[in-house]
Amino acid sequence: MPWEAAVDFSLTPEERQIRDTVRSFIEKEVMPLEPEVLRNEREGRPGLDADVLRDLRAKARKSGFWGINTPEEYGGAALGPIMSAIIAMEIGRTFVPFSFGGSADNILYAGTDEQKQRYLIPTIEGERRSCFAITEPGAGSDARNIRTRATRDGAEWVINGEKTFITGGNEADFVMVFALAEEHGVTCFLVDRDMGWTSEPIPTMGQWGPASLVFQDVRVPEENILGELGKGFELAMQWIGQGRYMIPARAIGSSERMLQMAIDYAKIRKSMGQTISNYQAIQWMIADSQVEIEAAKWLTLYAAWQVGQGMDARHASSIAKLNGAVMANQVVDRVLQIHGGMGYTKELPIERWYRELRLLRIFEGTDEIQRRTIARNLIKGHARLGLIGE
Repeated sequence: MPWEAAVDFSLTPEERQIRDTVRSFIEKEVMPLEPEVLRNEREGRPGLDADVLRDLRAKARKSGFWGINTPEEYGGAALGPIMSAIIAMEIGRTFVPFSFGGSADNILYAGTDEQKQRYLIPTIEGERRSCFAITEPGAGSDARNIRTRATRDGAEWVINGEKTFITGGNEADFVMVFALAEEHGVTCFLVDRDMGWTSEPIPTMGQWGPASLVFQDVRVPEENILGELGKGFELAMQWIGQGRYMIPARAIGSSERMLQMAIDYAKIRKSMGQTISNYQAIQWMIADSQVEIEAAKWLTLYAAWQVGQGMDARHASSIAKLNGAVMANQVVDRVLQIHGGMGYTKELPIERWYRELRLLRIFEGTDEIQRRTIARNLIKGHARLGLIGE
């Protein structure tokens, strides 16, 4: 089969329509909220009021955007990994903390029928909020080194320990917590907040609002084990690996938006009698940024394609995540430099993006861990060089 016939990078008419509809929604409904978000954050309030977010999601649901990657049997659109990545790129074009509703953590689908009724379906419907808790003060990237313990006491398990940097931990009403269950090994428990765990916010340099969670003699019934006893680490890796390509996807949208801001500014900002767009130093920053964004885009879509094909996408996702995180930080730094002093002020969102995107090189696997993973896969033969589509 000729190469030209084997590879097609175009979207179907339906996929283009979905992309364009999402872009229109973001531009008309979400971007107008940007000044309000900046103002709220400058005054120490959450960027987006919960009622505003609820209204936005209601509008999105009426437009058909609900559960982008949720199976149709649960009321989702089931658009698949590639379209999910493309939609994430569109959402990333705004810094408003918005995401389409109707989704749930992928590992919740591993629950029993009763667990699905109590946790999965209410989460999809937006009635409940979850969080994923594996990171500890002494176990970040080294997830196998967790110290939280679960001790059996009759028909219950008693959990003691602390988790840290938990996304959504302050807002969640239940947690998927990973603990060492005696000799059985790491196990995942579904733990409602009213069972006794507490949370405290952790201040950060960006708008990410993680929490520390404390479990002190928290009693959990046996039926709240998610998956199998002692099989929690596999679930954790499934959670981490499934959506890793979505991190660079959203960063690509942010980088494209910022690069366009830099181009527009460079065409009107004058220095020494001419616009700065005429200077080679500025042109090279613009060109390098475009090249890096395009490279990150195709690495990300390739990882998403592997997920959609049912392939083991962990290696490709690590490459995409590492590349995308570094790219976004380089682009935002150049964009701020092009804007000069104005880029450093809080009047523009560039400094906000600068702080926010720095997180990408740390969470869900640091740059160093991604490099370690990629190198080990190559050294051990789990991944091979020079092969397309494998």
